Amino acid sequence: MNKIFQFALIIFILTFPCAITPNHFDNTISVSLTQKISFPDSSNTDQNSFVIDNGILNDLHKNNTGRITFMAENIPIEEFEESDFLTSFELKQKCDLNIRVFLKTSLTNSLHILAPELTAEELTAKGNYQFNFFVDDSLIYKENLNPGAGSKESKNISTILRIPLISTTGEDSWGRFLWQRFMFKGGEDALQEGTHNLEIEIRPYVKTGEVKTGELIASGELTINIVRPDIPPELIEIQSIKQNSGWEVSTEEYDRDLIRQLKTKIAENYFKEITSIVVIKNGRLLLEEYFNGSARDSLHDTRSVGKSFASAITGIAIEEGHIKSENQILKDYYDLKNYRNYTLKKDSVQIKNLLTMSSAFLGFDFDESSPGNEENMYPTGDWVKFTLDLPMDPSKTNGGKWEYFTAGVVVLGDILNKSVPGGLGNYSSEKLLKPLGINKFEWEYTPQGVVNTAGGWHMRPLDYAKFGQLYKNGGSWNGKQIIPKSWVKKSLSKQISIPNTENEFYGYLFWNTTFRVDNESYEAFYSSGNGGNKIFIFKDQPIVVVVTSNAFGKMYAHAQVNKIMEKYILPSVIR
Repeated sequence: MNKIFQFALIIFILTFPCAITPNHFDNTISVSLTQKISFPDSSNTDQNSFVIDNGILNDLHKNNTGRITFMAENIPIEEFEESDFLTSFELKQKCDLNIRVFLKTSLTNSLHILAPELTAEELTAKGNYQFNFFVDDSLIYKENLNPGAGSKESKNISTILRIPLISTTGEDSWGRFLWQRFMFKGGEDALQEGTHNLEIEIRPYVKTGEVKTGELIASGELTINIVRPDIPPELIEIQSIKQNSGWEVSTEEYDRDLIRQLKTKIAENYFKEITSIVVIKNGRLLLEEYFNGSARDSLHDTRSVGKSFASAITGIAIEEGHIKSENQILKDYYDLKNYRNYTLKKDSVQIKNLLTMSSAFLGFDFDESSPGNEENMYPTGDWVKFTLDLPMDPSKTNGGKWEYFTAGVVVLGDILNKSVPGGLGNYSSEKLLKPLGINKFEWEYTPQGVVNTAGGWHMRPLDYAKFGQLYKNGGSWNGKQIIPKSWVKKSLSKQISIPNTENEFYGYLFWNTTFRVDNESYEAFYSSGNGGNKIFIFKDQPIVVVVTSNAFGKMYAHAQVNKIMEKYILPSVIR
């Protein structure tokens, strides 16, 4: 029977060659018909297997079944020998680390033991590997890997896995993000300077109402040597504030030792890819620090921080009568019957819904499968048409639920561009940036040549700080009211709660959170962009903080900024 199944599988692969993808697993069947397709000897395959897998492939596999082995560079499986197994490793800022796992049977067969009532397809959709990371015999991090990580074909047949954990080339792998989560959620703190024992354990898990976890299927240990780099003293010392900053310099005291500790963490790459920190207190420049090649005049791509600038322009345009109010609806600007998926619900989307991320469009950037996810918009030739063509979510009402929706802010930018004199770019420059003394900046544009309100406003950190202080001042700057005070109040209000969070809200394209320092609460509204870019405006403290970072797409990007705020900046400057 085994050979019959194998013959049928060969016919399937020859007919549908693209159905099998390697996805970083060794010994999967190649997608190329020019390469040899081979199966293990049937004697190596468990006759009781639920699905046919690759079995035990060779003596190396046989002698190391159930073992996680470590290697620096990616050694091809056909060249891999026991002498290549790493027993110790020096963890540096730039290095490569891979694991190769030798399994008795494939993941699907292990999952079948946990949930025999499920089909192979159901098992791969509901289960995956559970990883446990131990440092010096203490469990530091446990994760049930998302079922979407790895192809279902590989889960069915692979019995040897290569998983890149650290890659200097940025190799695309769920393993890299798993390692980053481990390091940020305890690994960095556990792996202090010196020698440590790292152990990894792998088990299968499946979620069928409850989460079922199987027996240990692989484990491995590695001695990790941590050598902290010698940090030049100039990287630790607080930078003096030079002249011509555009700010009056503060003479207030702050905890300089704590800031030096923060700078040490940045220099050691504990906090990664931070490029600047600027602190304004009582309207004066208290702290100005640059890192990783950045300088005062560097323009920083802060991604979605630009959304908050779009909110400011909307308030100015309403005050000047170019837009009646944020309660105007899309029907006032577009004949939506000319777009796909027309409904009356689409007609009634308010500008306010776009400002609060609460329209009923079927679009959610945090859901990769969402039709309106921003990544689906960027390749198109007309971002506004993409958005207005989207269907409406039958489970949502306009204004009823928060879901982050970048495409809606693009439509807001198009409305502004149509409504204000001279177009959005000229209007933004004349009404907002020039009054703040911001004359060095760059914009990104949509395919239609409109300033991109979804993000991409490149400015100096000191100028981002001006924008934050403008809101702290209630919309005034040097005695002139630039943004209506009423609009600032609406923008920095808890307009809608953010689901699945604890006490976090959204205003008019501003976020809201509360920090805890020494059992005291410090509430802030803030602009936020991919990579960990922030402008914090504290509600009850005379403080504005700008942090810029290049950690684009990194899971730790935002979390590390929150840690910087709670552990270093706030305790240092709040007295």
